[in-house]
Amino acid sequence: MKRHAARLGFDACGVARAGDADPEDRLGRRLAEGYHADMAWLADTREIRRDVRRWLADARSVVVVARNYYAPRPAPAQPEASGRVARYAWGRDYHRVLRKPVRALAGYIESLEEGAQCAWSIDTGPVLEKAWAARAGIGWIGKNSLVLRPGLGSWFFLSVIATTVEIAPDAPMADQCGSCTLCIEACPTGAIVAPRTVDARRCISYHTVEHRGAMPPDVQAGLGDWLFGCDVCQEVCPWNATAATTSEPDFHPRPGHANPELDWLAQMDDEAFREAFAGTPILRAKRAGVQRTAKAVSRNRSRHPGD
Repeated sequence: MKRHAARLGFDACGVARAGDADPEDRLGRRLAEGYHADMAWLADTREIRRDVRRWLADARSVVVVARNYYAPRPAPAQPEASGRVARYAWGRDYHRVLRKPVRALAGYIESLEEGAQCAWSIDTGPVLEKAWAARAGIGWIGKNSLVLRPGLGSWFFLSVIATTVEIAPDAPMADQCGSCTLCIEACPTGAIVAPRTVDARRCISYHTVEHRGAMPPDVQAGLGDWLFGCDVCQEVCPWNATAATTSEPDFHPRPGHANPELDWLAQMDDEAFREAFAGTPILRAKRAGVQRTAKAVSRNRSRHPGD
């Protein structure tokens, strides 16, 4: 199965026994603190997220695969007139890229046993992907709440396949963050409120991708030039210093998408926005959201010219 996953392009594959992925109810504590902001679906699917057997009855194993998306950031043509997009959104939407190989791997697993069933998700299903990745030996959950793996760092997408087939589980990987707190210290808005705990209400990624309302003043002040997402906590992580470049062409940056020019964004109508970002994750924020953030970046530029 792992050889087949590698042939399909995945950079890592691990297996865990099906069961409760959150026995300490860490998700429940985060929800009680309000760290999920207005992402109500997290609370609505809390119980099913904890146990994949609520998602797929009779599930016995959970297969987790990782796909590297790292590519070097191109230099902006006009640094003082552009903003930054998080690395995962530079190319084609990863859901579209990974759908076919994940489905193919699920089909292969179903072929291993008569009557076998699989349910799969590329971070859209009610599944605790990072918890399963840690249990399946893909890596460990770092202090920035992302999964880290030697050789890949945290620059990879996770997909999860729950199956009724019993597959020998892998051993979890030891936590190798040690005493390092660079990600916590570097977060521009203090969103990493404790190791492995992010308060979405303070998070730049949440406010530039998911949130549709006005941006809080303290978040806007720490926004810098981030237009969509934020990579700060990943860029400072020592495990990301030697990450290999992805072999997937669809994850390499489309022209102008890594560092979009602010004036270009400001002048777009809906049709131009859809045409420019067709098939990319940036569509999720919608034109109004991207232009709102671009205005905030422009204000930050005027206050701190040259940054």
